[in-house]
Amino acid sequence: MPAESDLHVVLGAGGAIGGSVVRELASRGHRVRAVNRSGRMPAPHGVEVHRGDITTVEGATAACAGAEVVYHCAAPAYDRWVEEFPHMTDTVRQGAAAAGAKLVFADNLYMYGPIDGSLTEDLPYAARNPKGRVRAEMAEALLAAHRSGELRVALGRASDYYGPGGVNTIVGATVFGAALGRKTARWVGPLDQPHTLSYLPDIAKGLVTLGCDTRADGQAWHLPTAPAVTGREFLDLVLAELGRHGRTAALGRPMQRLIGLFNPTVRALGETWYQRDRPFVSDTSKFTTTFGPFAATPHTDAIAATLDWYRANPTP
Repeated sequence: MPAESDLHVVLGAGGAIGGSVVRELASRGHRVRAVNRSGRMPAPHGVEVHRGDITTVEGATAACAGAEVVYHCAAPAYDRWVEEFPHMTDTVRQGAAAAGAKLVFADNLYMYGPIDGSLTEDLPYAARNPKGRVRAEMAEALLAAHRSGELRVALGRASDYYGPGGVNTIVGATVFGAALGRKTARWVGPLDQPHTLSYLPDIAKGLVTLGCDTRADGQAWHLPTAPAVTGREFLDLVLAELGRHGRTAALGRPMQRLIGLFNPTVRALGETWYQRDRPFVSDTSKFTTTFGPFAATPHTDAIAATLDWYRANPTP
């Protein structure tokens, strides 16, 4: 049983990844502080909900006070990453360091840029688009802080996610909400390319593993997930779980450009279209070799749970 002083702080706890991490930590019996801007959110019994602005050093320091491990799961709006994300991550680093806490960053796979073959942690940070460079710069800065002895850091990298609470994602409302509403379920990109998709509870389990194991320190890790599937396979699994036929379609590059004229989030997807038009497969063997077997949730089970959540939380 964790000690009373074992405080785990989750920043961005009101978001999909942060909320999943809160639930995973609580299920393991840790003391948990869930931090968001409003100070209001549904949380498991015993979880402390804290209102905080982590974009300031003072706010981040107050949010992280007393922590043994801090999980940085917060993020600005997708189209504001370049302007706001580095500053936020810098203040979080300072807040975690002031607490003497380990920092676990919920990272993604943007920094590698277009490659042939599977994505592994030893790839160079070759992205040239703004969002990829921002991700690379934040990762490099955090790992440099670890090497300097300022604080301990571990980076957990996931691909596009889905799951309960996963709304702001390319496989959120446009797939699950649309399919439940008997509308066309749309996959972003060609339907025939394999793509790694991460399930939110699996992301949380992986991040907490990194937070609780010193072997994770000073490194980036690709978080385990179910095997990659094509867009067509994923949409077919969603409809199969619903037990009926339905309409599916690909949102191709021309349509993305058109919608992007009016929607900045969709417009920003054009920077990383190489993640859509070719295989985008994450190799997670480093994680499982180090930490042991990981029972990633099969897509069939994950899709069923996600549909249940969307039924209980219908989207417009």
